[in-house]
Amino acid sequence: MKIVTSLSFQGQCREAFEFYAQVLGGKITAAMPYGEGPPDMPVGEQYKDWLMHAWLDVGDQSIMGADMDTDWAPNIDKPKNGFDVTLHTEDKAEAQRWFDALSDGGRVVMPFAETFWSPGFGSLVDKFGVPWMVNTNPTGDWSPPQG
Repeated sequence: MKIVTSLSFQGQCREAFEFYAQVLGGKITAAMPYGEGPPDMPVGEQYKDWLMHAWLDVGDQSIMGADMDTDWAPNIDKPKNGFDVTLHTEDKAEAQRWFDALSDGGRVVMPFAETFWSPGFGSLVDKFGVPWMVNTNPTGDWSPPQG
């Protein structure tokens, strides 16, 4: 089984997925615009370049995405709530790099720093409104800071 998160945007899916591919070292394997759908699929002219399906592979993991309008997804224009896309690595420098890149133009919720469970953790909302958590998994030589 593979569980894949699907992210929704309002016309920024292509830009977001190109950004995520660059930051995470992934590859976009699908980017289908609404305008390339079946000829009998009714699509407003303003949505022809929006993506109805995007797929990003990063290692053995994937993220899906699509552009949605409020007519199809009534809450798409509201802040994302109730989930985070979470990245885990044992390499603190890699985690810091991901955090810095993803937070550029966005909003830091919790600055990247050592915590009682991790050598480096931070949370943010990126410039596309997607919430992320970046976590460094502790290795055998790490111990929590002493209070």
